[in-house]
Amino acid sequence: MDRLTAARVFVEIADRGSMIAAADALDMSRAMVTRYLAEMEEWCAVRLLHRTTRRISLTAAGEVTLSRCREMLAVADDMVAAGQSDPDAPHGLLRLASSHFLAQTALAGAVAAYLLKYPNVSVDLQVDNRAVNLVEQRIDLAIRITNELDPGLIARRLGDCDSVIVASPAYITRCGMPRTPDDLARHNCLTYSYFGKSVWRFDHGGEGMQAAVGGNLSSNESMALLAAAVEGAGIAMQPRFAAAPLIGAGKLVQLLPAYRPQQLGMYGVYSSREHMPPALRTMLDHLLDWFAGDPDWQLENENRGIPFIKN
Repeated sequence: MDRLTAARVFVEIADRGSMIAAADALDMSRAMVTRYLAEMEEWCAVRLLHRTTRRISLTAAGEVTLSRCREMLAVADDMVAAGQSDPDAPHGLLRLASSHFLAQTALAGAVAAYLLKYPNVSVDLQVDNRAVNLVEQRIDLAIRITNELDPGLIARRLGDCDSVIVASPAYITRCGMPRTPDDLARHNCLTYSYFGKSVWRFDHGGEGMQAAVGGNLSSNESMALLAAAVEGAGIAMQPRFAAAPLIGAGKLVQLLPAYRPQQLGMYGVYSSREHMPPALRTMLDHLLDWFAGDPDWQLENENRGIPFIKN
């Protein structure tokens, strides 16, 4: 029996409270997870978990075994690091979280480039449009585009995300061209569930203004709205980096160029500065450089890379 693997399986089950969740996290079948747990209990000669149809909980022996398994796995990971030419070189598993839209349009390429640079790091990219709980879901780093950060979390600003107002040429031909944000009230606007659902904010000549928007299509997935805009369904507010290729290809037209949509920050969010592993530190540095080198992001932050806590 691979006792290290059995220990990792047991720790994942205990941390996630589910054998199915542990199987997903470890990329194993549920049958394999069950087998490793049984071998772990045989090795310890004691029952480690209480199992019911609804939940899993640790036995008293399981609590003690869990602590020892964590210690054993920490020692094993340290041995791997000690065997490297540079013990401070990035290594191990890094759990990232981001939205579907950001993961597919920008982050996947950045992560792929990072892994080529640091082959001893493995990345588990968790994709969800809702903001995850970093502690409960054991996320090392979440990439968020927002102006409303959770209090108490540490955020490193990676840049600014500009947006553009777009529609297809077919929509403009059919419904006309809006000249000011107030005109948007007479158009079918495609809205994002988590940002700008009913109001879009603009800057015009240094003055802030807002426009009421609405339409027959809203979604919690920005990529769906972008695709609908291409098909002529209405007007959308989209990140510049995502819309730029479609504008260049003539599939979308930028509207209201004199009115700048509200700018959002892009942040790397994590829970603690203490004992920051090299993989997390180098990933933050890499993402900062990666997005700074992409002109479609229009990064304009004068204090790039300065960590801060949002209160």
